[in-house]
Amino acid sequence: MLKRRDRNELRLKRHRRVRRNVAGTQERPRLSVYRSLNHIYAQLIDDEGGRTILAASSLDPEVRAKLKNGGNKDAAKLVGEVIAKRAQGQGIKQIVFDRGGYIYHGRVAALAAGAREAGLEF
Repeated sequence: MLKRRDRNELRLKRHRRVRRNVAGTQERPRLSVYRSLNHIYAQLIDDEGGRTILAASSLDPEVRAKLKNGGNKDAAKLVGEVIAKRAQGQGIKQIVFDRGGYIYHGRVAALAAGAREAGLEF
């Protein structure tokens, strides 16, 4: 069985491989996902300008008020909806999805589904 450190190294290796081909622009930023055991984080990133446009996580007060636990699928879906609403507030409709080397399943898929339902186009 792989140790946690080994699993994370493999995830980072997958992430670097995907990042060679996935890049965000000002018009179509990259939605980057990071998940820890207790929380999930999402950022919209402009790689050309090298800056984070906006971010949301299960630690945000508006998300935390609605949830008991920040590390489950319900929290991930809500974070996806929050980041989509914030993006639309800045006029962003289309994004590139970067799953961060994680399998597209569970919390990562729930975050993507929440963002899609709230109006972002992948």
